[in-house]
Parts: sequence; structure tokens; C-alpha cells
Amino acid sequence: MAAMDEPPQLFLCPISMELMEDPVTVSTGVTYDRRSIEEWLFVYGRTTCPATMQPLSNFDLTPNHTLKRVISSWLDRGSSSSSSSSPSTSTLSSPIHELATPLSRALEQERLLAALAELEETPFKVTKLKSMRARMAGDVAMQGEFVASGGVRVVGRVMAQALAESGGDFSAFAACEEAAAVLAALPLSDEASVRVVLAPECIRPVMALLQRGGAEARLHAMDILTKISSSGSGGDWTAGVDIDDVIKSLLELLSDEASTRLSSRALDVLLDVVERARGARAKAVEVGAVHVLVELLADADDRRVTERVLLLLKRLCKCPEGRLAFAEHDLSVAAVARTMLRVSELSTQLAVKVLWLVSVVAPSEKVLEDMMLTGAVAKLLGLLHVESSPSTKQKTVRMVRIHGVVWRQYACFPTDFRDYLRLLD
Repeated sequence: MAAMDEPPQLFLCPISMELMEDPVTVSTGVTYDRRSIEEWLFVYGRTTCPATMQPLSNFDLTPNHTLKRVISSWLDRGSSSSSSSSPSTSTLSSPIHELATPLSRALEQERLLAALAELEETPFKVTKLKSMRARMAGDVAMQGEFVASGGVRVVGRVMAQALAESGGDFSAFAACEEAAAVLAALPLSDEASVRVVLAPECIRPVMALLQRGGAEARLHAMDILTKISSSGSGGDWTAGVDIDDVIKSLLELLSDEASTRLSSRALDVLLDVVERARGARAKAVEVGAVHVLVELLADADDRRVTERVLLLLKRLCKCPEGRLAFAEHDLSVAAVARTMLRVSELSTQLAVKVLWLVSVVAPSEKVLEDMMLTGAVAKLLGLLHVESSPSTKQKTVRMVRIHGVVWRQYACFPTDFRDYLRLLD
């Protein structure tokens, strides 16, 4: 017997779908692992047989010594075969789904579908969901079978039910978190799956996990939103969600420095929301997005983060509320100016566009003074002497021409640029 052989179905507990260690038989004649059936009967207080759902005439658990000996013998033969075969290193390191025989793959598929059929009825939802996730891990074919069998819809219902029952019940909330982990493991790229996830009964639990789930659960919820927002399926995915809740949750994640991965995903989704959803820019500004982004930009040391924050600021500053919020923040101009000629060509272009929006479209004395005192003007003048895109150069020249008279009045205005400024005039 090969070491990788799957155990016969008879050896698996119908509840946990794991190899039985202490098989016992109930009054209906079905055998379970003792730990699982005791939890069913004495923790959850059920009075039926989990496999048949028939009422139990009594709660006696009769040890199945014969099956236990057979399982033990099967394990011994597998161990003996493993020690004598001395597999190669490459075999040991191969993914299990690549080593599986057609028969074992069929059995795995059968178990997955059986678990899916039982999921909504069993109280052992966390165990079932973990088993599903393990069986689909890295297996595209199995994931496709799961989606085709209505798995997304079933897991979505389980997640909604678990959230509804979770008031103070940790096990119910744990089921909600594990259901999200299953969804996060799927591609979620087809239109049907996107529609299911965006249905109110499914998207509400996802948002609840994003707001108050554990670190891993929040990552799974964010993975789901990221896949939905980048799927290109189902049109405007933001139409069926509460934009206020989405934006607030994303901004909270951006403010939380506990997970850089979470922050990075939150930036991607926020960019998509601000671009797609009607009125999202004004809503984002209203709940403090500009403040959060400026603080994030001031501390950013990653090129991609810097570029995405600048892109968000540019989009927000296209609306009057965004420009006003930018002008009111004491660090905004300094944070943007810091990225010019320092991070990347794209960051410089975006920084110039932001400064253009707040100084030309709607100038204020505070913004113009901050641009002078934080070195933004000096960098703009420096941009006139280096290679840059025509659009960036044009905006730079325009800003200097319009506000040059104001900036020349400051003692800190670079002396060597005064004559150059007259030429621009």
C-alpha cells in the first residue's frame, strides 16, 4: 500500500470526515468517532443520528472494536510501506493533489460535495468548512466543481446565518469567519459568483468581518472584496453595498498599522470605490479620507503605497470638499511635496497634479504659503530644468506663472530663480 493512499470511506467519521481514532456505534447502527458524536449529543444536545437524522432510542455508544482493529491494521501497513519505499525528495515535496490517483481525487470530490450537502444542517460547521477549504487549497479543478455545485451560494447562506446567530456566541462567529475563508480561497471571477457574494445576505457578513473580525478574518474579508472589485463581472459592484460602511471600514484599516497587507488591499479597494461609486468622493472626504491619506503619505516609505495614496488624493481633490479638506490639513502640502523628484516619475506627476488642483483650480493663501515654506515651490522650479512629461511641465509652468509674484515676496524664495521667473512672466 502506497503511503499516500486515501483511507476508505468506511474509516472516516461521518461528522468530521477524519480518520476515526475511537469508533463507536449508536442505536441506529451508524459508527462515528467518539469525540465527534459525544460533542453532537452532549455539547449540542442533539437527539438524532447525524447521518440519518433518525431519532436515537438511547444515547449508548458501543465501541466498534472490529473496525478499530481494521483501521489500526491499515495504518500499520501504510507505515510499513512508507518506511520501505524510501521516496525521493521531489516526491515528498510535491503537492498532494498532484500525487493523488484518479480514484482518490474522485473520493475527495465526493467528500467535498457530501460536506456541502450537509453544511447547512450540521452544527459542526467550522469543522466542515475547514475540511472544504483544505480540499480545495491550490486545486483549481476542485474549486471549479465547488462553484458549479452551488457552493458559493450555500457558504453565503451559512455565513449569513452564522452572523445572525452570533450575538455573544463565539462558535457561531467562528463559523462566519471560516465561511469567509472558504470564499476567499475561490477565484470569485465569474459573474454568477459575484452576484451571490454581493447579495445583501452575503455582503453584510463580509463587511461585519471587515469591521470586527479577527486579523485573519479581516484579511479574508478584504480578499473577497479585492477579488470582487477586480473581477470585472456584474457591472458596478458598489451599487448593492452601503458605501458609507465600506469607506469607513477601509479607512479604519488604512489607519491600523498592524497589517501592511491589509492596508495595501484596502488602498486598492478604496481606489476602485472612489472611481466607481456615485458620490463616493464626497462621502470619503466627509468621513475623513483626506486626513487619513495625508497621514499615511507622510510616513510612507514604499513606492507603490506612495503612488496609490497620491492617486487617491488626486481623485478626492477633484471635488471642492476634497480641496478644502486638503487645504485645512497642516501636513498636506509638505507630505505631497516630499514625494516630488524623490520616489518615482509617476509620484512626481501625481504630486504636481494634486498641487495644481489645490493651487490653481481653487487657490488659498494657506496653500500658497505652505507650498513656499515646505519646499514645494523650490521643487517645482527644479522640475523646470529636468526631463518630465509635457503635461507635468505645462502644469508646473502655469503654477509658477500664476503665483510667482506671491512667492517672490518670501525671503526664502531661491535668489537664483528670481531672474528665471521674470523670463516666464
